[in-house]
Amino acid sequence: MEKMKLKMLYSDLKQDIDIIEKELEKALNSSSHLINEASLHLLQAGGKRIRPVFVLISAKFGNYNIDEIKNIAVPLELIHSASLVHDDVIDNSDMRRGRYTVKAQWNNRVAMYTGDYIFARALEYVTSIENQAVHKILAHTMVEICNGEVIQIEDKFRLNQNIKDYFRRIKRKTALLIESSCELGAIVGGAEPEVVRHLKRFGYYVGMSYQIIDDILDFTSTDKQLGKPAGSDLLQGNITLPILLLKDQPKIQKFIAAASNGFVTEDERLEMLEVVRNSDAIKKATVVSNQYLLKALKEVEALPNIPMKKKLRDIALFMGKRKY
Repeated sequence: MEKMKLKMLYSDLKQDIDIIEKELEKALNSSSHLINEASLHLLQAGGKRIRPVFVLISAKFGNYNIDEIKNIAVPLELIHSASLVHDDVIDNSDMRRGRYTVKAQWNNRVAMYTGDYIFARALEYVTSIENQAVHKILAHTMVEICNGEVIQIEDKFRLNQNIKDYFRRIKRKTALLIESSCELGAIVGGAEPEVVRHLKRFGYYVGMSYQIIDDILDFTSTDKQLGKPAGSDLLQGNITLPILLLKDQPKIQKFIAAASNGFVTEDERLEMLEVVRNSDAIKKATVVSNQYLLKALKEVEALPNIPMKKKLRDIALFMGKRKY
């Protein structure tokens, strides 16, 4: 339902989004039957396609040409998809969006090679763009995403981390790719440098807000809404903002100790969810997300007054206020 509402917000871009979908299918075509199957499995899981949408909208602030814009929208979505495949191996996740992950459907080895293949196709796809600045930004984005994945492994079950550690991690995990989507869409679209800067900052702020909400929803949503068990982040050792705000509570410490040893009962999981949901950590984390959202909206206000300006604002508000 939430995904449907979001798609309605950018329904006038449907024709170009359909072009992106077809290009994604083409990009994932491989001579390997196994990689084809695994890639198609991932693509059919769908997704909000937030990153390509931000590319398209940002390009509207310049000289919009879908035949050029698709050459950056597709690789950005491919990079996101590849990072999800790798994340599922790192986190030992069997479910994503209510479907079996590539790792669960096949195995870790197939998942890692599939993720690597998708990364490689992203690089191959972007070679049609001559602007060296685009390649430099994209390369930096990929390096930082990989750094983020390693840091996430190092930080698993580590309670002595602080909020700055968390912010740095979610910047690499989520915000950076959304920031790059906005920046690169504007650059490829030929937008003015000042407009590019505002869109880049917008992408960073809305990406941070989006990930914090995602981390909150992991505790407040139902298993059905999430398509996986609520509290999965903590079960996998990922210490998110709500838990950082509760890390001194004995019950939370006890649960993390049990989870790190792989011994958590269903009753313990439900008790942990109750503790988090009844605390003030959810409200405090929401305040932080809203602070980032307000910064994003401020960047939107500084943009030229074209129809896409309101759409950017509406999508940002939806992302920052979604329920699951």
